[in-house]
Amino acid sequence: MAISTSLLASLITVLLFISMFQAHELVNKVNGKGRDLLIDAKIDCGKECSRRCQLASRKKVCHRACGTCCARCNCVPPGTSGNRDVCPCYANMTTHRGQLKCP
Repeated sequence: MAISTSLLASLITVLLFISMFQAHELVNKVNGKGRDLLIDAKIDCGKECSRRCQLASRKKVCHRACGTCCARCNCVPPGTSGNRDVCPCYANMTTHRGQLKCP
């Protein structure tokens, strides 16, 4: 009985190892880097900043600041203003004078 229990435990361990190896190989085939696709997903900063700055009175200044913030944070809050709580990195970035950098 002890031999069959240890054999069963070994078999389960081997099957678990094979399953983990196959999952790792699948991730490598999907994105070629072995990292999660959601982590590597980059947003289209040009499109998002155009949306964010569409109502700004100084569109070029808004778009330039938004582009910098988007590149650093990979996030732009929804809407044309406010909603800063969605992107903490974007919301907390400041200029050298201590003013909020991101529109």
